[in-house]
Amino acid sequence: MGAHDDVRTAPRALATEAVHAGRDDLARQGLHAPPIDLSTTYPSYDSRGEAARIDAFAATGAEPDGPPVYGRLGNPTVARFETALARLEGTEAAVAFASGMAALSAVLLVRGSMGLRHAVAVRPLYGCSDHLLTAGLLGSEVTWTDPAGVADALRPDTGLVMVESPANPTLAEVDLRAVAHACGSVPLLVDNTFATPVLQRPAEQGARLVLHSATKYLGGHGDVLAGVVACDEEFAGRLRQVRFATGGVLHPLAGYLLLRGLSTLPVRVRAASATAAELARRLAADPRVARVHYPRIGGAMVSFEVHGDPHEVIAGVRLITPAVSLGSVDTLIQHPASISHRIVDAEDRRGAGVGDRLLRLSVGLEDVEDLWLDLAQALRSEKGAGLY
Repeated sequence: MGAHDDVRTAPRALATEAVHAGRDDLARQGLHAPPIDLSTTYPSYDSRGEAARIDAFAATGAEPDGPPVYGRLGNPTVARFETALARLEGTEAAVAFASGMAALSAVLLVRGSMGLRHAVAVRPLYGCSDHLLTAGLLGSEVTWTDPAGVADALRPDTGLVMVESPANPTLAEVDLRAVAHACGSVPLLVDNTFATPVLQRPAEQGARLVLHSATKYLGGHGDVLAGVVACDEEFAGRLRQVRFATGGVLHPLAGYLLLRGLSTLPVRVRAASATAAELARRLAADPRVARVHYPRIGGAMVSFEVHGDPHEVIAGVRLITPAVSLGSVDTLIQHPASISHRIVDAEDRRGAGVGDRLLRLSVGLEDVEDLWLDLAQALRSEKGAGLY
């Protein structure tokens, strides 16, 4: 039996799925750890059968039956991760890519190939997602609106509605069910990178597409670059065809690391979220902090605005790492206006709530007291901190 066989007899809890999904067949093979298949090509003495399988893939994008064909068409190790992520998100399928931006690009290419090049989007989004839509690099056109304006922004050529909730970096939240209703027949894509399926499953609220920068929490250790879209099988087939044609494939070692990362995802997210909630509480009570952003659903991300110079806070941390990205086991801090959202027009950036004094904190698994000690001393080091 293969990685996609479903041997469940009853619904399983998320924590159980995180450990076992994509690995159900291992014991029957006499294995404990999933194998890493690094092959780029596979031998076959049945060229007629090979041709039939490739024809079937070209027609629907369905995963070929039987042994693998070529690394750009699919990989057994990556397929395990895709199976597991789909189970966690509650979708029929998932398709993995070399990065989150490659995954979003594939979605836009699918809709564009159908003549549906217009997108409706709600700010803020991750800065590069914003740039990809705004710059029209894939021939797309975007209308920016607030959640209440989605229905009015739809056009006959609208192929996609995109939101991120909680949003990067303000952690603003969107009523996904209400937006999905406003979309009508237009697919809603939700970037679920910050929440992960531990805190939120957008497909249950009407989203057709769930996007992850798998580089972040799904991998969880800052050592893998990847993206994935969880969706229904019909859309997955189209995504596989785009992936095959454009070559944005995920390396098998990355697929292995992601599958391993999923096994601890619920534990990591819940532990880091508890620490983040406490840090948010302490920051909100600190007179050197002007405002704190923390989502209602919780999570391991905290954003806060300082009265003084945010660059001095970045320079002042010692335990916390000043770096872009998020979702690792160690705590990271960055200044969105300088890095993750620098590519967004300054006026649009500020209009979306990404101010020049905003800092974004990705809380890891360190002890809360050690993290607070480092934050407190960094806040003391900022210029003008003594005035507050």
